[in-house]
This record gives sequence, structure tokens and C-alpha cells, in this order.
Amino acid sequence: MQVKMAAVLSEHLLEGKLLVSTGCILAASLLVLRWRKRRQIRRRIEEERKRREESVRLMRKAIEKYHEQNPGVDGRGILELTLPELSQKLRDGALTPESVLYSYIEKALEVNDDLNCVTVFLGDCESQLKGLRDCSVRGPLYGIPVSIKEHVGYQGHPSTCGLVQYLDVLEEEDSFIVNVLKKQGAIVFTKTNVPQTLLSAETSNPIYGKTLNPHNKTKGPSGSSGGEAALIGGGGSILGIGTDLGGSIRLPSSACGIAGFKPTPNRLSTHGIRPCIDGMTAVPLCVGPMARDIDSLVLTMKALLCDELFKLDPNVPPLYFNEEKFSSVIPLRIGYYEEDGFFQPNPSMRRVLLETKKLLEEAGHQLVPFTPPRVDFAYYMFLKTALFSDEGKTVGDKFNNNIVDPNMEESHRLYKMSSGMKRFLAFCLRPIFPRMSRTLLSAVGARTVTNCWLDQTALQDYQTEFIREWRKLCLDVVLCPMLGPAFNIGYYGRLLAPISYTMLYNILQFPAGVVPVGSVTVDDEKDLKHYRGYNHDPWDKLFREAVADGVGLPLSIQCVALPYQDELCLRLMKEVETLSRRP
Repeated sequence: MQVKMAAVLSEHLLEGKLLVSTGCILAASLLVLRWRKRRQIRRRIEEERKRREESVRLMRKAIEKYHEQNPGVDGRGILELTLPELSQKLRDGALTPESVLYSYIEKALEVNDDLNCVTVFLGDCESQLKGLRDCSVRGPLYGIPVSIKEHVGYQGHPSTCGLVQYLDVLEEEDSFIVNVLKKQGAIVFTKTNVPQTLLSAETSNPIYGKTLNPHNKTKGPSGSSGGEAALIGGGGSILGIGTDLGGSIRLPSSACGIAGFKPTPNRLSTHGIRPCIDGMTAVPLCVGPMARDIDSLVLTMKALLCDELFKLDPNVPPLYFNEEKFSSVIPLRIGYYEEDGFFQPNPSMRRVLLETKKLLEEAGHQLVPFTPPRVDFAYYMFLKTALFSDEGKTVGDKFNNNIVDPNMEESHRLYKMSSGMKRFLAFCLRPIFPRMSRTLLSAVGARTVTNCWLDQTALQDYQTEFIREWRKLCLDVVLCPMLGPAFNIGYYGRLLAPISYTMLYNILQFPAGVVPVGSVTVDDEKDLKHYRGYNHDPWDKLFREAVADGVGLPLSIQCVALPYQDELCLRLMKEVETLSRRP
């Protein structure tokens, strides 16, 4: 009997050892597979970095060759010209496209060395240059060097959005917006850096690294068109093309002290631009220009709203630029607000808004107090319908087989978190931090198709409500605060809520733009120490820390108009720029 029991026991122990051994082997195999996958990812990133370095090397070589053939040519005078001035000199023949292109490439190389804002220099820009020589018709952007955001499709190059899986997906043709730029005579010469997935305002990703602010390297350029804004703000580009889903043109333009314009959705074609979230249509992605001044934005919009665009994309309404509306001198009835009721502006944001209001009143415009309805609702619906309608699965899956950028870690956890955990954390936070609790509940998403349709209806009702309040006051346009100054590095990825000032007009599908109007003062910095915010929650504290030490950094205000009143929005922007620049 004892011998039999010992045999049985021995048999069970052997089975247990086998199970443990099998488990260990499986675990080890998974670790090896994960290690191999990570090594492949790192190898692919390294290959892309070498491609990028090669593009830089070729551009430096092209610059050397140009200077050898044109000794004594100084491009500094070219870099000081505004876009309209440069366009006129190119069209008149006072400047050659070669001198302009190489001046900007040389400056872009310098700025990129300093800020890391370029993902690749486009080698075929010299081929584009040769094509211009054979062109008898000189378009409005003839010879103008243009930079484009990384995910704007360009033939032969990837549009990665900072994600490794797209590195080997080379674009088979140019996006429609690039087609139109080239048709109008522009030379597209570089692509610029973005955050990983584009869904952050910290321009950083594991492929191309982190971009810095041209005014202060301890600050970020914001995002997601951060590389574009940094290159223009640093003087390395005179005109850029960005995109905007929740403020991605306006936020970096403000942070880097340049002008940026988000048109009415679909006023410019987004065909051939890789979307942030595949299949999401509740909040449309917009493409728009970024430049140093408003005249440059206007010139670009005039050039892009052309027959070529309408022929390429029949979904774009054939509306040319309305010069009469832009050039009108009839005083405007302008609504304004100092704060949106959801996220309290810092002292410098409020100050420049009130100073701009005063300048407009002195110029003869009528300023009317306006309260934007239910901005909190708009913010939570932006999260629910744009980012998390599917509980965040589409975005979360993009991180699979990727290295997660450190600035995306908090967002990554939220995208990957189960709905049950989000609800549990929301329940725990509700008594002490209600705003954070509601954000977690919004991140649960629609959950059912019926709820998704109800959300779409709620968005339409909200737009109707907002327009009704606008028209009650007979407003032409609205002047409102713009988030600023630039955040300290590392804060954009931890603080989403302040984009309430920009995402509002993505939800509403209104045209909106930003205009630089001043900079942070010593008094602003002193007043910031007393900032507490509306809710006294961790986000308010983080915001105060994020914008601290900002003396001298640029500040902007935001101008808004109703859908398809883009020219009216640009008119207000031009008026603000003119008044703010007066001595």
C-alpha cells in the first residue's frame, strides 16, 4: 500500500512539475517574442532615423553646391520678407525660386538642429524647382517654399503619425492639398514633427523625438502641428500646412507666436491626410495654413480655393475666396468673453483679451458680452464622440507593437483601461474631483450604436443652441481667449482639459484662427501665483505649473465666425493684428 501511494504521489508531483515547466516555457517564449518584436521596432526606428539623416546630408550638400555656384549671395534679406512681398518679387522676377528655396532650406537646417522640428527634407524639391522653369503660368504661390505636417500625404514618403506600423506604408500619390500647392507654384520641401497618434499637444514620438519651442527650449511648441509651428516660429519656413481636430493648428501657433487658421470643415480637402482616428466623423479634421502674419494666411486661402481643388475633390464646396467680405470696412459687431466657465484662464490670457477688446472699441467696432452656452457639455461630448466613442479601442490598438512615448503614457493607460475600471474610478472621484470624474465617464464612450446616434443628435442640437444665442445678439464674429503661453515640457501630455478654449469650435464646426497680440509680463507672472482655478483640483494646479516661468513668451487671442464665414473671421484677425502692432 505504501509503495502504491508513493507511486501515485510521485506521479502527481511529476505532472505538477510538467505543468510548471510548461508554464515557464510558455512564459519564456512570450518574453522572447516580445523582446524580438521590440528589437524589430527599434531596428525600424533606427532605419528611419538614418533615412532622415541622409535627407539632411543631401540638403547640406545641395546648399554647398548652390553657394559654390552663387558666391556672395546672402539669403538673410529673403528671410526677412513677408509672404506677400516674397510672392510679388518671385512673380516679378526680382528674385529667383532657387535663391528663395535654398535660403529657406539653409535656415530650416539650422532651426532643425536647434529644435528638432523636421522629420524629413523632401529630396524632390529640386525637381519641383526645375519644373517651375518650364512653367509659363506663374501661380499665386510661385516659388514659395512650403512645409507640411508629417501626416499630410506626400508621394513616396510615409505618414506615420509617430507610429512605427506606418513607416513602411509609403504614399502612392500626393494628398489633394499638396497637389493644389504644387499647381499654384509652391515648392514643398519638408515634413514636420507631430505627437504620437497626433492626439496630444506634446510634440514628441519615439521615431523622431521631441520638438522644442523656438522662444524657450524649456517649453514645448504644443501640438499636434508642433513641428510646423516651431519651424515657422524659428524662421525656417514662411508657410506651413497643419491640421486641427481639437486645436492642433491654433494651440501650436499660439505657443510659437505665429498666426494659424482653422477653416470651416471641408472648406479645404483632407483627402490623402492620414486621420487621427480612423472612421471618426463626429468632429471633422480640418486642414489649414500657418504663417507669420494674417496677410500670409489670406494669400494662401485665396490660392488654395481654386478650380484645381474643386476639380480634385468634388466633396469640397466650390466657394472661392470672398474678397468683398474680407475687405469690408463696415464696423463689426463683436461678441466677446473673458472665460469659458469650464477652465479658468490664467491672468495673461485674460489681460490680452481685454486689451484687444479695448483696441477694437477704440477703432469703432461694437463689443458685446457673450456667454458661450454649456462649454462643459461640449468638452465632455468631444471626449465621448471624438476620442472615446468606441471606448478608446481604435486609438488604444494603435499602440500595439509600438514603443509608447513617455508623454503619452497617461493617455495610453486611459485608452487601454476597461470601461468597468473607468466607471469605478469615476465613482470614487465624484465627491472630491467632479470634473475629473465626468471626464472618466466620458471616456467610457457611447457603448451602443443607439447611444452613438443619440450623441450625434445631441451635438447637432448643441450647435443649433449655440447659433441661436449668437444670433440673439446679432453678432458678426466672436473674440475669445486663447490658451497660452507655451507649457513647460512634460505637461501637455498630462493636461487635456484646457483645450476647452479650442475644441469648442471643432465641435461646433466654426472657422477659427489665432493672432499673436503680446507676451507674458512680469506682472502676469506675479498674478499667476494667486491662480486657483474654478475647481481647485489637480488639473488647476497642473495648469499653474505648466505655464509658470513664461515671461516674454508670446500670447494670442482667438477669432471665430459662423460656418462658411471664413473671410469674416480672417477680417477680424487682420483687424486685431493691425491694431495690436500699432506703437
